[in-house]
Amino acid sequence: MLLYFLFVIGFVLLIKGADVLVDGASSIAKRYGLSDMVVGLTIVSFGTSLPELIVNIFASADGQPELAIGNVFGSNVANLLLILGVTAIICPLPIKRATVLTEIPFSLIATLLVGFLANATLFNNRYDLYISRLDGAILLGFFAMFMIYIYHVARTNKDEVVVEDDAALMPIGKSIFFILLGAGGLFLGGTWVVDGAVHIAQSFGLSESFIGLTVVAIGTSLPELVTSAMAAYRRNIDIAVGNVVGSNIFNLLWILGISALITPLPFNVMNNSDIVMMILASAMLIIALPIGRRNAIDRLNGIVFLLVYFAYITYLVMRG
Repeated sequence: MLLYFLFVIGFVLLIKGADVLVDGASSIAKRYGLSDMVVGLTIVSFGTSLPELIVNIFASADGQPELAIGNVFGSNVANLLLILGVTAIICPLPIKRATVLTEIPFSLIATLLVGFLANATLFNNRYDLYISRLDGAILLGFFAMFMIYIYHVARTNKDEVVVEDDAALMPIGKSIFFILLGAGGLFLGGTWVVDGAVHIAQSFGLSESFIGLTVVAIGTSLPELVTSAMAAYRRNIDIAVGNVVGSNIFNLLWILGISALITPLPFNVMNNSDIVMMILASAMLIIALPIGRRNAIDRLNGIVFLLVYFAYITYLVMRG
């Protein structure tokens, strides 16, 4: 019973730890004159991806690769279908031109790249699929390209505000304390979530991949859900889609790349269906544009997104 309790508390620590760490880091960044654009596309994106990163680091280090891969894939599907579905129902989501032309295609490329690297051994007539350390380095190389793009955007859009809730400027000592406090929460939360997820999988005869794709993935996507829902509620929604798509790029290239560097990740051929689901979700995002009003994801699109997500979860239950 204690393990289940710590599992739930672990999610709370992951979410609050990331939030507190971002507040501290954002305050320091602003103190040294970094623009809202740079803070939003680096520190805030980093912060909302921290729960996935911490879970994956612990899962990889503990020899739970299925949990690590399931967490990334499940989080990305949840970001596109669950989170955008909920926020679109709250308020229609206009999609920026830069997001359509650059970030969504880059997210698709990242998805296809992961799928290719995971199945690359098939070309050598080998059937032990995995994401190797070399693959992890390749993913991090593409992530570096994305960061260069972010830097270019920051230089050419200095006056554009990306962060809707800026952390108040704090004394330097308080900022450092927030960073350390957040890091401590992430460490404890990551440990408890991974331990609890493995125990639940073993207790109910479920695969670690299933737990990662469902419970852990939804839990680590809560920061994105809260951020997008609040933005929609306040009608400040111009960055909601970009944040979600950007988070997916972080998950596939940065988090999965680091996880593979820690230890090669064996890849189950069934996970190819999850890659197909990520591609489908991205395609739905593009298709929603001409269907929705004023180049936006409207409430009807949001309902369709949620229905497809629930159908996907039903498929996972049958598979898992």
